[in-house]
Amino acid sequence: MSKKTLLVLGAGPDQLFMIKTAKEMGLNVLALDKNANAPGFAIADDFEIISIRDLKSIMNFIEDYLNKGKKIDGVSTMGSDIPNIVSRVAHKLKTPSISIKSADLATNKYQMKEQFCKFGIPTPRYMIVKNINELQIAFSKFGEKLVIKPIDQAGSRGVSLITRDDDIESLFKNSLNSTEKDYILVEEFISGPQISTESIILNGKLYTPGFADRNYDDLELFTPQIMENGGWVPSNFEEYREGICEEIRKSAVSLGIDNSVIKGDVVIGDDGIKIIEIAARLSGGDFSESLVPLGLGLNYVKSVIQMAIKEDIDINDFIPKINKAVANRYFFAKPGKLIDIKGVDEVKSKDWISKFEIWYETGQNLPNIASHGQRTGVFVIVGQNRKQVQERINWVYDTIKFITDDN
Repeated sequence: MSKKTLLVLGAGPDQLFMIKTAKEMGLNVLALDKNANAPGFAIADDFEIISIRDLKSIMNFIEDYLNKGKKIDGVSTMGSDIPNIVSRVAHKLKTPSISIKSADLATNKYQMKEQFCKFGIPTPRYMIVKNINELQIAFSKFGEKLVIKPIDQAGSRGVSLITRDDDIESLFKNSLNSTEKDYILVEEFISGPQISTESIILNGKLYTPGFADRNYDDLELFTPQIMENGGWVPSNFEEYREGICEEIRKSAVSLGIDNSVIKGDVVIGDDGIKIIEIAARLSGGDFSESLVPLGLGLNYVKSVIQMAIKEDIDINDFIPKINKAVANRYFFAKPGKLIDIKGVDEVKSKDWISKFEIWYETGQNLPNIASHGQRTGVFVIVGQNRKQVQERINWVYDTIKFITDDN
């Protein structure tokens, strides 16, 4: 019997783990990416240089590919917020996926919120804003701190936490410039711990192997940008798991999503659980790639692939095999021309460093960080408990020094 072929939309760092997992499962991998130097191309069986957001070109390529007598048994992605593209491609291939309608709802934060309200799902109050006057009205309705965001972006692009004292006109324009719409979404800011979840929903039943605390300890350093600095497994808020998972399940129902992965962003405020938003995709970064595999011994990316190629899923794959403390953290170097990085060899020599990456090379200019995609690098640490992991995090930050021409 010939191997099944998985089409992976994207071959960048966020998709590498999916490509590797698919190869370990014995699948052929066909990868698409607009970057000719995408690292996933080196390990995929076949690839094509196409933007994963260019639906017309993707469809034309698939037509030609199939006409050559080749086959594609499923399509998926990881880290890219394109369920609308994945769904349409799967529809053409007649392979498993959520509906196009559900995928479109999952990529429109306003329509998503509207569905939440119809189904009684607790979510921060919100409204659409087209101009500064309407933004002022939002302050009157929701309080002195607001979150503004495009309705169709991910990775914190165009997202800001604002007060009346900020340059709200400039921040509003920045958010508006991040979308093709003529409006943005405004939400009330709810102070409290935030949880990231990743669940598999199968025939209406939710399984949640991914449950991590989001780290916003340095939020004030980056405002008005909202900048997450990694996460923790296991969570300190396990007592909320059952309630959070029920609201995530209801959120999936509200969008008509079943037999899919669901990524949830949750805040625990003074009046309980609020679902900020969900996404019908796997996360990027290190959640499903590092935190859960290293902390719990699970790889549910395999399960997502199995759904895409119509293979049975073993729910025992969602039962934790180990229990370790894991955290990922990011580097936020100051802007300027990067001259040198001190301490790299010393950090890399530690066996408790699972991952260490710097995303800029000496001689490059480091940007003023305004979104997650501009962070300087990442590291992942494993330990026996949070105290030990936090001590190791502190040591890494003390050891790594970015030398720029502005130092």
